Amino acid sequence: MDMIDDELERFAAQGAEALPDGDDGVVTHDGADIWYSAYGSGPPVILLHGGLGNSGNWGYQVPALLRSGRRVVVIDSRGHGRSTRDGKPYTYELMASDVLAVMDHLEIEKAALVGWSDGACTALILADQHPDRVDGVFFFACSMDPSGVKPFVPTPVIDRCFNRHRMDYEALSPTPDQFDRFVEDVSLMMSTEPNYSAADLNRMRVPVTVVLGDKDEFIKPEHAAHLVRSIPGATFIPLEGVSHFAPLQRPDEFNRTVLAFLDRLP
Repeated sequence: MDMIDDELERFAAQGAEALPDGDDGVVTHDGADIWYSAYGSGPPVILLHGGLGNSGNWGYQVPALLRSGRRVVVIDSRGHGRSTRDGKPYTYELMASDVLAVMDHLEIEKAALVGWSDGACTALILADQHPDRVDGVFFFACSMDPSGVKPFVPTPVIDRCFNRHRMDYEALSPTPDQFDRFVEDVSLMMSTEPNYSAADLNRMRVPVTVVLGDKDEFIKPEHAAHLVRSIPGATFIPLEGVSHFAPLQRPDEFNRTVLAFLDRLP
């Protein structure tokens, strides 16, 4: 039977499933120490978590991808989880360059990218700037310009996720007492970036699948439609009954969607 945690009560209480033991490491890049963990062998897949989160949020996805015969890499975005940051403002382009640095360190020539929220922005920017390094992008629950974001309305589900992020940050971060400043700085990036026009999206030359839950709290459905219209060859997959937190709410269903995307890549 599929695991269901629609209200994120389980996630709030204990987090996602623990990541398996992997090959952990740190890459120093542009003023930050970027933490990663790598698993398995086969076609590489890089999982990029959402804003304020960390790689542990992929605890339900890593084992499923490993069982499918893939090499899996998770990365804590700069300033998130175990990764550090310097005084530079957060930008999606900077975080995309961090991903490229980890790929270079691990000698990964090309990988599929599965991005969630901020991680999806990072993935698509990396695909835009370095298409030769990206097999395809699974673009889940994200916008590519601020007009695609709904006005913020707090909900119990969002509160539970935010509180878990606070606990995880305090447990993992090298600066555990700076969560409020961290939220402020990441939120500034979210409110002002990215700013991709339709013409920018039209130059994409990698396979892109846009995915959105029908109960997403943050992303306008019409923005997802705009992305699909504007990115050449893009496809759309709606997820029913879930919100911005589908990888945690209904992980088995989400995993099947990711695996189907990966299986379709050239």
